[in-house]
Amino acid sequence: MSAATRLYVPVTVEELRSLAEAGTLDVVLDDAVVAESDAEDDEYAALMTAADLSAERLAGAPGRRIVVVVELDPAAVGGGAIGAIRLRDVVALHADGEVRPADGDPDEDLGWYATQEIAALLG
Repeated sequence: MSAATRLYVPVTVEELRSLAEAGTLDVVLDDAVVAESDAEDDEYAALMTAADLSAERLAGAPGRRIVVVVELDPAAVGGGAIGAIRLRDVVALHADGEVRPADGDPDEDLGWYATQEIAALLG
């Protein structure tokens, strides 16, 4: 079996709520960030790139950057369209601990959350 491809998917609170309620979220590959390698530095760079994309989705308003980390079979990632990611494929989430100002520091680290903590993130 081939190794899974790890995707860093930027989302809004509303998209995370949809994923939690429906169990799936439609995503295209252009919306996700893939690390150049499984080296820690490359994975961190991918995470922070996805965090920047999440901030862009806030359209200049205060909010929380949220990145959903998903592991998929590499065959599912080919062709540019992923389709729906499933909640069961989520391995972790990274998010701001609280609402941040629109001009918040883009280099501020995100907190790590287990999938069991999604409800708390949405609370």
